[in-house]
Amino acid sequence: MTTEKRFSQIAHNYPSFQEINPVKLNAYKWMQSRQQDDNAEGLWRVHDTLYDLTEFINWHPGGADWIKLTKGTDITEAFEVHHINYAKAEHLLQDYRVRDAKLPRNFKFTFKETGFYRTLRRRVAKKLKTLNVKQAELMTKVIIDVLLAVTFLTSILSAKFDNRYIMALSALCMCYTVISAHNFFHRRDNFRMFYFNLSFYNYREWRISHAMSHHLYPNSIHDLEVTLFEPVLCWIPSQVKTLGQRFASWIYSPIIYMFIMLDQLVKRIVFSFTTKTNLFQINDLVPLAVPLAMLIFGNPNPFTVFKMWLQIILANSFIFHLIGLNAGHHHPDLVHDGDKIREDLDWGIYSMDTIMDNSDLRKHHFLALTHFGHHALHHLFPTVDHGILSSLYPVLFETMDEFEVELEAYPWYHHVYGQLRQLARNTPKTFDSLEKLRRKQIQKKID
Repeated sequence: MTTEKRFSQIAHNYPSFQEINPVKLNAYKWMQSRQQDDNAEGLWRVHDTLYDLTEFINWHPGGADWIKLTKGTDITEAFEVHHINYAKAEHLLQDYRVRDAKLPRNFKFTFKETGFYRTLRRRVAKKLKTLNVKQAELMTKVIIDVLLAVTFLTSILSAKFDNRYIMALSALCMCYTVISAHNFFHRRDNFRMFYFNLSFYNYREWRISHAMSHHLYPNSIHDLEVTLFEPVLCWIPSQVKTLGQRFASWIYSPIIYMFIMLDQLVKRIVFSFTTKTNLFQINDLVPLAVPLAMLIFGNPNPFTVFKMWLQIILANSFIFHLIGLNAGHHHPDLVHDGDKIREDLDWGIYSMDTIMDNSDLRKHHFLALTHFGHHALHHLFPTVDHGILSSLYPVLFETMDEFEVELEAYPWYHHVYGQLRQLARNTPKTFDSLEKLRRKQIQKKID
């Protein structure tokens, strides 16, 4: 994090988590800061109404975590985005209504009935009824289960033959398994979400840092997938960026990619000891399944197994972050906090202005699932399986044309190059995405 006191254009209140030492900042600390900032008065807030969902926690179809973790916060964006059948969810919510909120909402986003997001959501809900959803979901399950099996098989063989080439293949398969598991932790509780924990990341923490923070407030200082990397990697344009942060990061960032997953384990241990708050859960033992299998079926030498497993984890971490941090958000053409944003703060429009799709992935189920593909549609409808998203583009493009929204799609190398340029960018943009779109339309007419 930087030393400047930063306010966000998408919220009224100064984010209290900015005062937390970056070394001690984590998903749970971020959620605690939301309890201070959101004007939810210790309850659950949706728009301007307060609800007490205590009795609903264990009845929630998506699982108890989504409700437990968000107590005392404003869940408006999460509630809107995670319920495509919004009318049904809203009707059920009224059973837990307490009263109107005393203070205005912190976040400025709107969800007007005739606005971009709600219009698109209605059309998507209608489109989904015409698709073979179960078949697409089954294919996704087959892909991730096969990836998991191959991960274990190659890890065992890498230990058995002490072979680095098999180790590299195992790391790639583990990475693809973990990324694919991200498709499942966005949804109701299921056993495949635990695959994500192979990486030393924890699906429960990522439901906060990724699903509730990054997905809902992308490219802002409220986005933990931006702020947790500061001051080492700084994508928010700022005049206080040093030359090292702007350009040396091009060199040291690949090294950082390798150690991020191990860093998660170290931070969890350090935090638990220094705060006397145990962050460990039983599912944090999932990563040990791989070396245990390597030891039992591959090689009885614990030193060889540990050496090979460590290399798998480091390589997995590198590939995961090479893909994830270049997946479609950090590019000079996209909106980041500090840039001029549109006057229309429809949540869907803002999200679209922060996302760039990968044109290499649109037609391939496997590639999209394993490389965070269909990025815009996934942000807008995170509970929809990746295998279905490709069928929603006609509806998306129709609605985009109607509301003058743009979505650019470029090959993977353009994303990598753009991400490096964004690290170097220190000057906020003075024109918004709508102005940029109109400039392009004018230029096309001239050409």
